[in-house]
Order: sequence, then structure tokens, then C-alpha cells
Amino acid sequence: MNNNRWRTVDVVVAAVLGVAFGVIFWAWGLLWDGPASAIPLPGRALVYGIWLVPAVLGPLVIRKPGAGIFTEFVAATVSTFFGSPWGLVTLLYGLFQGVAGEFAFAATGYRSWRLPTAIVGGALAGGAATLLDVINYYPDTSAAWKWAYAALLVLSSAVIAGVGGWLLTRALAQTGVLDRFPRAATARSYDPGPHMIRANGL
Repeated sequence: MNNNRWRTVDVVVAAVLGVAFGVIFWAWGLLWDGPASAIPLPGRALVYGIWLVPAVLGPLVIRKPGAGIFTEFVAATVSTFFGSPWGLVTLLYGLFQGVAGEFAFAATGYRSWRLPTAIVGGALAGGAATLLDVINYYPDTSAAWKWAYAALLVLSSAVIAGVGGWLLTRALAQTGVLDRFPRAATARSYDPGPHMIRANGL
């Protein structure tokens, strides 16, 4: 049996996560260009990480190849549909950020779901966002500004998307919601207690 094969419930759950975060993305975009604009760039990059959460949360919940790409791209698509301030370029961001976040899990052969892997996934997704932002929006800024922006954005992504996504997954598992997934037998291993953490790759 191929445990990496997507089942219908995997697609549904990933899509639900993507849609939920798509609405959050849209609302966050309004805040970014609204109240949060009082924080000058590059400092505002410290709250950027919310846009990268699905790239980490998807793999942690679904535990199948492509989950980060799918969830992040669905979120970007929904955000665009609701009227993202950045238009269709949001889809490009969703794709690249999803691929970057996915890479951290792919590099382990989809065997590690521990906090360090989630942090790396968040940081990589943040790196992809940084590259796209610098190319599309800030090409004329100084090198020092670009490096500061990159450092703050990657830090934000590692903490909000990486640590936040990992904690959110554990919180969902504690409620029993993840017991409905195809891997119901191991769903509790998201927060299994100290005696099972090593055995289940957390």
C-alpha cells in the first residue's frame, strides 16, 4: 500500500485548510495596507509570517507529498478571489511559497514532522517570499535594506508559520479532529506524550 497516495479526505481537508487561510490572507492584506502600514518597512516584515502558515500546516496535518504546495496555493487562490490587493501575482506567491515550505519535509523523505523541520519549512517559505518581494516591489532599495527585510521576514516566517503551524497541529490533534483523517491510527501522535514522541517522529 502506498502511504503517500492522496485519498479523497486528504484533498478535502487540505482544501478546507486552504480556504480558511485564504480568507485570513485576504483580511491580513487589508491590515497590511491599513493599520499595519503605520509600522514602516522593513520592520513590518515581522508580521509577514501569517501568509506562510499553510505551507507548513498542510504537510504537518496531511503528511503527504505536495500538501504544502496544495494548501498554500489554495489559500492564495481564495485570497485572490476575495480581492487581494496584489491581484493575480498572489497566485505566483502561493505556488513558490508552497514549494519552498514543502522542501523542508521532502528533504527528510517525509519522515520528520518535528518542530525543527517545521521551523526550516517556515524559514524557506519566507525566503521565497523575500525573493519575490525584492524582485517585484523593492528592486531599488539599498542592499542593507534588502538584507534587513530578508532577515525579519525569514524570522517571522520561522516563528509564525514554523512554530505556529506546529503548535496549531498539536492543538487540533488534542481536540480529536485529526482522528478523522486517513492516518487516524497515528493522529494522536501529533501530541502523544513524552513516551511516544521519539517513536512517532515529533
